[in-house]
Amino acid sequence: MNLKEKVEKVLESVRPRLQSDGGNVELIDVSWDGIVKVMLTGACGHCPMSSMTLQHAVGDAIKQAVPEIKEVQSI
Repeated sequence: MNLKEKVEKVLESVRPRLQSDGGNVELIDVSWDGIVKVMLTGACGHCPMSSMTLQHAVGDAIKQAVPEIKEVQSI
């Protein structure tokens, strides 16, 4: 399983929590150097707490499950 597939699997586990609040997360890219780019959509894309959601709900889950990932960025 490559990095992108591993990250997508983690996002699948995070999505139900985001979707329960009317949001979602879309994987944009996983670079060779361990940078993940995602886009928060729906309610999460416009929420004032989106940076916290990105860092804690999404970023922490990805980094814990896929230690090769160094950073998660929102675009």
